[in-house]
Amino acid sequence: MLKVLKAGFYTTIQDKGRFGFASKGVPVSGVMDAYAADLANGILNNSLDAAVLEITLGACLLEFTKPTLICVTGGDFSPKINNHAILLNKRIVVEKGAVLSFGKVNYGVRCYLAVKGGFLSEVKLNSRSFYPNITKDFILRKKDAISYMPCLSDLNSSKSIVKMNKTHFESARIECYQGPEFDLLNAHQQKKICTQIFSISNDNSRMGYKLNEEITNNLPQILTTSVLPGTVQCTPSGKLIVLMRDCQVTGGYPRILQLTAASINMLAQKSTHNILQFAIIGI
Repeated sequence: MLKVLKAGFYTTIQDKGRFGFASKGVPVSGVMDAYAADLANGILNNSLDAAVLEITLGACLLEFTKPTLICVTGGDFSPKINNHAILLNKRIVVEKGAVLSFGKVNYGVRCYLAVKGGFLSEVKLNSRSFYPNITKDFILRKKDAISYMPCLSDLNSSKSIVKMNKTHFESARIECYQGPEFDLLNAHQQKKICTQIFSISNDNSRMGYKLNEEITNNLPQILTTSVLPGTVQCTPSGKLIVLMRDCQVTGGYPRILQLTAASINMLAQKSTHNILQFAIIGI
């Protein structure tokens, strides 16, 4: 078991998400930064579908009750095992009773903890991803315990480290495609979408990121229609909302952009006051 001694700011169990249930109003959910999560599972030779812990800004304390191999990827929150610093993107042995802690936030917003074989929490609608009213819990809390299989062989730390490209955390360039209602914008508005430097408001979460700057518009209302993670909606007030992994499955605001998968991952490592600029592929 993995014991939660301190839950941190916002720690959840996530995998690739649940697909095929949009008709029932169930969001996809899943890891916000699939690139970092895949890296953690890949280093441990896990299935890429294996569940991981998504840890927002660190500040949690976790105890391993069985020996295993772990890997921490994504944001750098100064991870330590038994108060000894460990490296990111590296296979690391942990013994029974080892405690994983986090300290200073150096970069990024979310990190991922993978264990050999993946975390074995409950499966609901073909996924272990936390989501309110679907899974029993939607965040981890102090004294929670998460199952995993002990790893009794191949308990060797790797000397190799996989480097993540720093542009994943530092670049403001967010690549996207034109959305279904992009052509409802006039030429001036379309140009502004590409040239405006946007900043993330304090209204940001796993559901979506609202941006501070406005695109003044008189776009017509549209019938409620399907939306996806990465859909950028333009509200009547001119505010843009970038939908993220826990977003609803339908929406009534014009869908002016659609982020690439890589851009969703990059945006997942940004938060309040960080800046971004849309780069529309093909323009």
